Amino acid sequence: MSDVREHSATQSDPVEPAPASRKAALSIMAAFTVVAVAATVLGGDLLDPAATTTDGDYAGETVELVIPLAEGGGTDTWARFIGTELTRSMPGQPGFAPVNEAGGEGISGTNRFASSAEPDGTEILVGTATTVVPWVLGRSEVTYDFNQLTPILVNGTGGVIYARADAGVAGPADLLDRDTPLRFGGISATGLDLTTLVAFDLLDADIEAIFGFEGRGPVNLALQRGEIDIDYQTTSAYGPAVEKIAEDGTAVPLMSFGQIDESGQVVRDPNFPDIPTVAEVYEELNGQAPSGEEFEAYKTLLELTYTYQKSMWVPHDTPPEAVATLRESADALGKSAEFQEAAADVLGGYPLLADEQLADSVSNAYTVDPDVRKYLIDLLHTDYQVELD
Repeated sequence: MSDVREHSATQSDPVEPAPASRKAALSIMAAFTVVAVAATVLGGDLLDPAATTTDGDYAGETVELVIPLAEGGGTDTWARFIGTELTRSMPGQPGFAPVNEAGGEGISGTNRFASSAEPDGTEILVGTATTVVPWVLGRSEVTYDFNQLTPILVNGTGGVIYARADAGVAGPADLLDRDTPLRFGGISATGLDLTTLVAFDLLDADIEAIFGFEGRGPVNLALQRGEIDIDYQTTSAYGPAVEKIAEDGTAVPLMSFGQIDESGQVVRDPNFPDIPTVAEVYEELNGQAPSGEEFEAYKTLLELTYTYQKSMWVPHDTPPEAVATLRESADALGKSAEFQEAAADVLGGYPLLADEQLADSVSNAYTVDPDVRKYLIDLLHTDYQVELD
């Protein structure tokens, strides 16, 4: 019996491991030290491997989308929608992580991206007219350069200038030679409003600008209260903000901004086929087509702020294979009938462009003539008392 008890005890008792030798312990510590030093020297690549985005497959990756504006706005809504759809359509269906870096009217987040984003195809910047115009003007706060970034896709929008009928406006001719200037409600002279200010200068309209509104919605309400006389709304807001008051005669649609076609000409906006463009209104008022520095500046800004209003970019040294994967996925997405139907409200019917001509088209649009830049700076100084560093 005693033998059985001893055997049972031997079977059930845990076996104590032999103590590690000093030599083995030192070997283990040395191995961890090598890993730690290598991780420090190589920037953590051993513990956090670099993205493998050059093989046409984003499986296991996460695409971070930097949105340099606050949550909830039009650009944020657009970016999250497009980013979600794009990553779903990419090979490997990577994760999607939108990151808002608001501050300085979009300048701060864009500066940060340009200086420190990883050039591996997993970090993408959202561009918008809000960040393009300060770059065009050469504002001192801007350290990014869109010519040093690589575009992945672009998307446009349109807009309409309209006025309050009780301000004595029945048509475009009533913008000229007025006894009292029309009050224009603006957000910032150095943002999207600049395209409208150039249109007013081109037409020689009698305008007094009041800046500081928090958005175009508040401007529209101020117009309906009679505090503002003339305003513009982009395509997505035009229906709910303007159509009703235009139908009841409170407001008068005057002109659309138009779009820039492939030959560089201003053409009618497909969303507003019955509303003349700024260029057509000029010809109606002056008996000849527009030309000169004002019109060149208008076309430049129209393309930058409307035809290519929103965009996505990666660092310029991102591998070509990763760029190709992103563009091909965006191009296929934009051509999808299912996507076009789902995106109708967000995109307003304007195409998502990511074709083979994208890089050249964007490069041409974003190459701003020094004379145009000088004209814009002089206009802001002379007419709106805006000084740029």
